Amino acid sequence: MITTREELGLWLRLTLAPGVGPETIRRLLATWGLPTNILAQSATALRQVLTARQALALQSEPEGWASLLADTWDWLQAAPAHPGTGRAIVTLGDADYPAPLLDTADPPILLYTLGQTAWLPHLQADKAIAIVGSRNPTPQGLVNARAFAQTLAASGLTVVSGLALGVDGAAHEGALDGAPEGQLPTVALVGTGLDRVYPKQHLALAHRIAERGLILSEYPLGTPPLNANFPRRNRLISGLSQGTLVVEAALKSGSLITAREALDQGREVFAIPGSIHSTLAKGCHALIKQGAKLVESAQDVLEELRLPDPAAQRSLPLESLEAQDSSDSPDSDDNALLRCLGHDPVGLDALQARCGWDTARLQAALLELELLGQVSRLPGGLFQRLSRV
Repeated sequence: MITTREELGLWLRLTLAPGVGPETIRRLLATWGLPTNILAQSATALRQVLTARQALALQSEPEGWASLLADTWDWLQAAPAHPGTGRAIVTLGDADYPAPLLDTADPPILLYTLGQTAWLPHLQADKAIAIVGSRNPTPQGLVNARAFAQTLAASGLTVVSGLALGVDGAAHEGALDGAPEGQLPTVALVGTGLDRVYPKQHLALAHRIAERGLILSEYPLGTPPLNANFPRRNRLISGLSQGTLVVEAALKSGSLITAREALDQGREVFAIPGSIHSTLAKGCHALIKQGAKLVESAQDVLEELRLPDPAAQRSLPLESLEAQDSSDSPDSDDNALLRCLGHDPVGLDALQARCGWDTARLQAALLELELLGQVSRLPGGLFQRLSRV
């Protein structure tokens, strides 16, 4: 870990030099070792490895370097917001650098970390699972993400995701709920500097993660939520994990980028199937066609990874619906309406045609089921049945 202001300044100069990218920096580190040795080289020596423009860039102070150094050092020295949490910057080759990232094609030169930093050297891919999906999932997608994460965390796995709205947030929440004491419940890989939380709606969640888990970023402090940063950070989400579970995803989505990264890294990919009429299921179906493992329960994931399931009797989520149906009274209005709803989103007119009820009775029953959390009202006047997990 970086421990002095001088050391921090050298690493920032190296990583901020214009035109000198991560691949070039790794080549420099392999040639001369630490930044202090690299920056002490003459222009002639540097040009043996770099272009003339890159060599000149390394010998000049990068724009904004002094200000960023001051802000970053102040951030490192600040008192933790919660007891037991910490802030650290680990460098490539550091003993505390997460070992799984060293196996990726493009490991970060600097990794900014917030939370339970003592876990950094103990991160193992075979102890982690990535859960990703849509930022605008269906209500059932949120239920699935949270329930899968809760069960997988209870089995001893750390849930890795990206702190985005939708599936990511639900996965982090489920992991925090399911992980036993003494376990690292979740890791969030973000696409901004760690001095800000994006999206702002996840400020409280980010604090909860920092208290018990880890938040990681390869981006310097002050980095805003730039569109290009999020697809890039996806390689780190998959890289920290032995497998990636896609909950819901459209055909063109960042979740599929993460899945492709996982395949490129030799990791497992799992996908939850959905309705053939849902655009948010099409990405998962495409992955399954390409060889991803179709999973209907958290136990499916654990069996594929050859891990024990401490809650083997707990089924997710379709099986729980079937069990619920068998226990309900067959003559119940609620049960009859749930059967008519099926598991796909349906409009009021189509539902009325299925059950034959008058409008007032149908709307009253739907409202009651909404209040019970068994049905969700979707945009466009659609309704969807939810599982109880």
